Amino acid sequence: MLWLKAFHVVFVVTWFAGLFYLPRLFVYHTAAADAVGRERFVVMERRLFALMTLGGALAVAFGISMVAAAPAYLGFLWLRVKLALVAALVVYHLWCYKLLSDLRDGRNRHSQRWFRVFNEVPGLLLLAIVILAVVKP
Repeated sequence: MLWLKAFHVVFVVTWFAGLFYLPRLFVYHTAAADAVGRERFVVMERRLFALMTLGGALAVAFGISMVAAAPAYLGFLWLRVKLALVAALVVYHLWCYKLLSDLRDGRNRHSQRWFRVFNEVPGLLLLAIVILAVVKP
């Protein structure tokens, strides 16, 4: 179980690194005034999204492995709430892909300010998820 947990944490860190940085790239992409700059952000966003998707998929896979190894944990409310927050995180991840696609295709409808606020969401989810996982209220 400790090996599963160790790899789960490593890939959660990888996933969150991307979730923190990608919306920041969206801010810069929105501010880019020239075609070369915008194209550079398209490439950076695509590559980062691929890496963070791999991190997220492996984090979820190792999380599922831990639940499979100790299914009794599903009886704890803190874990069920944590899993609901992880589901929200997956939705956020998918929303990032939609935003990435819109920016790439020139269909962005959001301001830099909106992306700055959007960038705060994974931090709030991380705070709640870590508290649930460590404190187990």
